[in-house]
Amino acid sequence: MIIFFDDRPFKIVRTSRIAAEETSHFDHIVDLRLAKLTKSMFEGHVLFLNATGASAVQAIQILEKEIPLGLLSVTLATKVKPEVEEKVKNIYKVIKASGGVVIKDGKWLFMLRRKKWDLPKGKLDKGENSRDAAIREIEEETGVKATIREKICTTWHTYTLNNSRILKRTKWYVLDCLDDSGMKPQAEEQIEKLEWYSQTDAKSILINSYSSIRYVVDTLANMKDFQKK
Repeated sequence: MIIFFDDRPFKIVRTSRIAAEETSHFDHIVDLRLAKLTKSMFEGHVLFLNATGASAVQAIQILEKEIPLGLLSVTLATKVKPEVEEKVKNIYKVIKASGGVVIKDGKWLFMLRRKKWDLPKGKLDKGENSRDAAIREIEEETGVKATIREKICTTWHTYTLNNSRILKRTKWYVLDCLDDSGMKPQAEEQIEKLEWYSQTDAKSILINSYSSIRYVVDTLANMKDFQKK
């Protein structure tokens, strides 16, 4: 599970998935069995070992109060990942959304929205499944008709709406373009323009994007099955 707090990734992973060589990427490693969680620990890329549901909620409360300026990412390693994730979800109202990366002739569809490069996505309608919602939202926001190839990943991010704490879950898919003859940015959603970019060219525009979008794009680029097609 990966949640984005003000563009900072907050990952919940199984302890067994943290390889020894990966620990060199962290600026700080804290064993929560031996130290009490404090705001001062949130600096650079930090790894918390032996996280529990209670410590995950405490970490989130710290981040929601104020994101430390020096924080780059948080990783919580736990032996009880499903329990920790459920504890986190329970403190929010969960809203479901979906979207994706549409591909045509080796190029990927991106949109400029509110001066940042983004991917088409949106909330599920009542009774709608994620795959149908992704196809619908992409056509509504871009005018492009597409068909789903496979799922890329799931991301989460938080925000406040009408004094309610919201956790938005977005399922992402890679799609093949069927027809882009009606391609047009949806002005009501503040989409300024649409562009097809090669995977290589996309790296430069994604400097002006969000961590969650870069995460989706990187995940897709690293998918072995995707690379074969």
